[in-house]
Amino acid sequence: MLKFIINRVLLMIPILIGVSLVTFIIVRSIPGDPVRILIGFDQQATPEQIDNIRESYGLNQPLPVQYLYWMGHILQGDLGSSLRTDRPLTTELGLRLPVTAELTIMAAVIGAIPALILGVAAAMKRNTRFDWMTTAFTMIGISVPNFLLATVLVLVFSFHLRWLPPVGYVPFTEDPVQNLKTMILPAISLAMPFMAILMRFTRSSVLEVVSQDYVRVARAKGLSQRRVLMRHILPNAGIPILTIAGIQVAALLGGTVIVEQIFGLPGVGRYIYDAIANRDYPVVQSVVLVLATIFVIVSLVVDVLYAVLDPRLRTQ
Repeated sequence: MLKFIINRVLLMIPILIGVSLVTFIIVRSIPGDPVRILIGFDQQATPEQIDNIRESYGLNQPLPVQYLYWMGHILQGDLGSSLRTDRPLTTELGLRLPVTAELTIMAAVIGAIPALILGVAAAMKRNTRFDWMTTAFTMIGISVPNFLLATVLVLVFSFHLRWLPPVGYVPFTEDPVQNLKTMILPAISLAMPFMAILMRFTRSSVLEVVSQDYVRVARAKGLSQRRVLMRHILPNAGIPILTIAGIQVAALLGGTVIVEQIFGLPGVGRYIYDAIANRDYPVVQSVVLVLATIFVIVSLVVDVLYAVLDPRLRTQ
């Protein structure tokens, strides 16, 4: 087991290096001069002043030198500073990452619990009206984008019913009730596609196990439906479900970019959105690398849980 974990950890290193390199190249390919945006296209700035600003941020260096300089600081635990605010990114992420983490956890809980229950129920009641309804729901949930669902939720619950605030954020430590009111709509809009995907996959996985011979034998022995489900179906169907659930939970981080912008949440998603618009290279590079690190850590945890459930994987 220890060897399995070490191999997975070592695999994370080239993945993160590849992510950092691709991110660096893509960010540098975005049209627009960050220095011009920084000074606000001030026509009174002389070329010498612009060159001095560019030199002070190291933007006049060749791209390989800039990449190695950035990675050298990353390895020392220094994520850099924003070009616009000059604030350290560790400070900014310390303030914004808890907001995104809360949103992601809420969305995962809201999406996972109904998805697992309804997915298993739909598989056990295959080709019934309930199965058709859940299948239709999954197709709608997968097809409707986050920003459209978020807009509809705001129109219904904020402007028409006036139950929840449309934008804003209150920390949980200040007012737990108000925090829940500000986070529930963003969490639902983020959770719906996740719930649809997980429900569809759960149904398919359970149906695949139900058709196996050992399930038929268990039923032929006279075991109750509940016992067959708990002892034979769910343990075997749960392994692939766990895999897709872990990947989708990590992928929720990407959906926060649009959702946080719509609801005005001061999270990492909104922060990186503004950084892209302002060509704030250090912010985009470091935040993407942090999110990628979280993604691979979640994948590592899923791999370990996968190996716990299926010992055959420990030898791979």
